[in-house]
Amino acid sequence: MNAFSPPCLTPRLFAVWRRNFLVWRKLALPSIVGNLADPVIYMLGLGYGLGLLVPEVEGVSYIAFLAGGTLAYSTMNAATFEVLYSGFSRMHVQKTWDAIMNAPVALDDIVAAELLWAASKATLAGTAILAVIALFGFAASPLALAVIPVIFLTGLCFAAVGLIMTAVAPSYDFFMYYFTLFITPMTLLSGVFFPQGQLPDGVRVVAELLPLSHAVSLARPLLLGQWPSQALLHGAALLAITLPAFWLALALTRRRLLK
Repeated sequence: MNAFSPPCLTPRLFAVWRRNFLVWRKLALPSIVGNLADPVIYMLGLGYGLGLLVPEVEGVSYIAFLAGGTLAYSTMNAATFEVLYSGFSRMHVQKTWDAIMNAPVALDDIVAAELLWAASKATLAGTAILAVIALFGFAASPLALAVIPVIFLTGLCFAAVGLIMTAVAPSYDFFMYYFTLFITPMTLLSGVFFPQGQLPDGVRVVAELLPLSHAVSLARPLLLGQWPSQALLHGAALLAITLPAFWLALALTRRRLLK
């Protein structure tokens, strides 16, 4: 099989997904608390701290503005950490993927299951954060529930991109390059903490193409009880990044494990 052959998936991927879920379930509570603590602390600390200096942003309180960005950012982080550190452990360190391939399960199904599992775990984390946001009164509209599919799509997108890094990483240390050169700059440019209109024109044009920008553009209006402008365009952009990224990740993984 050519490394870049189209993905060949079967329902067996759901058995691999279930395996990952059953392992995670043993540590579900500390995992969810861990995913909740960091974004909630940032949202409340920056929201109430800077909110005293910046009373309103785009017509709403700063903490209400920050809530949508925090939700998208934390979803990105949950999916990214899962495919990078946990996925790399299963692939390279623990050799779990090799063990699974001794059963009648193909590598394509394993990689697809990792993608789906990371998106599922990110959705669990994002939904928990959404509940906290609603508890503090920053998601009063029922329209906020529509952000859950956005969370899942965002998780899929960043899991697919992260799997590319997992496929080529020689060690855990390699992931620091990905966070330093891609994740951190994107977080600062994607409208999480301040409106993208504050950026210089040239930088803003590039920033608006980033996947996190599309996620924020969908999540923030929904939390504020508004339907996002160009919702289909932003959703299609996330999907357009997800599909080729997954294909490339699968090709690189085939080269690494099936050579």
